[in-house]
Amino acid sequence: MLKKITNYFVIPFAICVILMTALFPKTTVDMTNFSTEGLELNYTVSEDIAMLSPTEGTFPTITYDKYFPYLGKSYLGFKEALAFKESRGNYFTVNDFGYLGKYQFGAETLKLLGVYNPQFFLYTPELQEKAFLANSERNKWILRKDIARFVGKEIHGITITESGILAAAHLAGPGSVKKFLRSFGGYNYSDAYGSSISHYMKRFSGYDTSFIKPNRRAKAVL
Repeated sequence: MLKKITNYFVIPFAICVILMTALFPKTTVDMTNFSTEGLELNYTVSEDIAMLSPTEGTFPTITYDKYFPYLGKSYLGFKEALAFKESRGNYFTVNDFGYLGKYQFGAETLKLLGVYNPQFFLYTPELQEKAFLANSERNKWILRKDIARFVGKEIHGITITESGILAAAHLAGPGSVKKFLRSFGGYNYSDAYGSSISHYMKRFSGYDTSFIKPNRRAKAVL
């Protein structure tokens, strides 16, 4: 009986010991393989070299547009810059005052553009993009005479541009922009966060908004 018990426990135990020895042999790590002795680890660059521009030294000129989308002063640059100011480019955000999406539209403005379901609008990025273009087209039609009259002039040191006017209209509405221009800055609406018409005029000046065509009846349609 004792022999059977031994066979049941001792032999399996011996097999386990042999397997553990084979699978996990005792090894000693040779730390010299990881030594940094003799390596040149000083990467300090002298100030005169560090401050060189690419044209002054032997550094290659980096062409970022090969690797990153560069929107510059294009229409895409305009709308993305404005979206970043409004919502950090977040399609699905709603602010404390109920303004929706990437470009922070109010419900009443959306109705003018033919959008009557704010919830659907919030979760439909394509509709938000169409709404931005339609609203810009509508504002450009309303402000067409003021654009022709004021572009190139200065108001309080700000050179008036079409893109600045359209950005300000997105902030405050075309009526408020008309008041600003025709009062030569005397009327300067600010929203609840302190962003003013003059600030938008300056911040978003100089973009190419020729892509936006004046359209009195512009609608956001999928």
